[in-house]
Amino acid sequence: MTPSSSSSGRGEREMERSLLQWRLLPLLALIASFLSFFFASRSFQVTQGSKCSLLPHDHYWISSKRIVTPDGLISGSVEVNGGVIVSVVKEADWHKKQRSRVKVIDYGEAVLMPGLVDVHAHLDDPGRSEWEGFPSGTKAAAAGGITTLVDMPLNSCPSTVSPETLKLKIEAAKKRIHVDVGFWGGLVPDNALNSSALASLLDAGVLGLKSFMCPSGINDFPMTNITHIKEGLSVLAKYRRPLLVHAEIEKDSEIEDGSDNDPRSYLTYLKTRPTSWEAGAIRNLLSVAENTRIGGSAEGAHVHIVHLSDAGSSLDLIKEAKSKGDSVTVETCPHYLAFSAEEIPEGDTRFKCSPPIRDAANREKLWEAMMEGDIDMLSSDHSPTKPELKLLSDGNFLKAWGGISSLQFVLPVTWSYGKKYRVTLEQVASWWSDRPSKLAGLHSKGAIAVGKHADIVVWEPEVEFDLDEDHPIHFKHPSISAYLGRKLSGKVVSTFVRGNLVFGEGKHASDACGSLLLAT
Repeated sequence: MTPSSSSSGRGEREMERSLLQWRLLPLLALIASFLSFFFASRSFQVTQGSKCSLLPHDHYWISSKRIVTPDGLISGSVEVNGGVIVSVVKEADWHKKQRSRVKVIDYGEAVLMPGLVDVHAHLDDPGRSEWEGFPSGTKAAAAGGITTLVDMPLNSCPSTVSPETLKLKIEAAKKRIHVDVGFWGGLVPDNALNSSALASLLDAGVLGLKSFMCPSGINDFPMTNITHIKEGLSVLAKYRRPLLVHAEIEKDSEIEDGSDNDPRSYLTYLKTRPTSWEAGAIRNLLSVAENTRIGGSAEGAHVHIVHLSDAGSSLDLIKEAKSKGDSVTVETCPHYLAFSAEEIPEGDTRFKCSPPIRDAANREKLWEAMMEGDIDMLSSDHSPTKPELKLLSDGNFLKAWGGISSLQFVLPVTWSYGKKYRVTLEQVASWWSDRPSKLAGLHSKGAIAVGKHADIVVWEPEVEFDLDEDHPIHFKHPSISAYLGRKLSGKVVSTFVRGNLVFGEGKHASDACGSLLLAT
């Protein structure tokens, strides 16, 4: 699968010269000289006048003492030309590669890392742009070092479940996105048993499908059962694209009579979605995921379990499935790694999400699974809403809208809370760039390597900042973020998307020049 995209680079023209036409050489040389001057001048004018980038150069080098590459951490330089990485050199080889008249930006000790690829974000556009929207969401992404987002099919209105609804989303995103954006489509009962309907949605360009095994809370995105999922996988196998699954299945609640439980207590909410909901869903899901094995009826399809919260039985089931050869991956989110149920204040519904944040012992096990590679990647699950729907004044966890607003902060949050576990820069790049890009089939992204898009985040891991009301926050409703009031480490300095400096020194490029990523 190759996402379609526009390229800012221009191919060089070559002229074949025959010795038999030696009399034309002077004229050809003159023409070549004129054309070279014309195109060079035109390229310079376009770049200089471009509002897509804070950097008026199409060809430049960026240097650092710490560059995260697929071959490890190096001190050196990265050459960018036409939005693509054309060379990566170590410091010792720099003198052999440097060319005159090419801009060099030296970031010193700041880290150069592949831009983050967030495969799980709700931008709620079109239809619920008062919750977020493409402009604010992608500005927040750029400020946080995220260079690629894959937007979820629900919380926008209508949900993205057909070629027609995908077209609405594409039109809403055009010229309004500051980073590259792709789209998941929805697997719902209305299309799950209709292979031609699913095929048409996949042909229209979604990168894969998403389904819920429990009510989503959105009327036009109903839950699927295991039969729907099995049929969906058989279609996805032909396209070699993934199915993302919200794996919770409703069972008996641990609360028998709500009258005896305080709705302002987070522990009351936690009882309504016990770990058995996750484990039950995953056990059911894996009964059909085994078809994705080599030689299976759905070979070529892939199952990805989103936002894992339970580090107990649910994780054990996933590990067992992987060991048997199921094509399965799993993600968790920074809020499950940063927070614990015990520390959530009474009535602070900013922390409500599903699956819920569990206890501190579970959080430790999640970190252990991250460090051992049992959890494959991270995503934000940025799920904003209007502040009034969080019921902050009432503090009723049972009625408030769920979702954590986090898009701009996932890099510093991962680093800040991961330092205790000796997380490395290479691990952060793997969790946030390499593996997510592969899941989404975005093979031109996810690494600082020759031939990849020049999607790069520059950040300072040692720099601390207070996430308070004075900190610039770019997503639409900062007041509902559970991270407000935290001290974090890891300041994002610059963000490059396809070579465009879209964010630097606290400012965004004036134009929204992100590209749409559609599967072909």
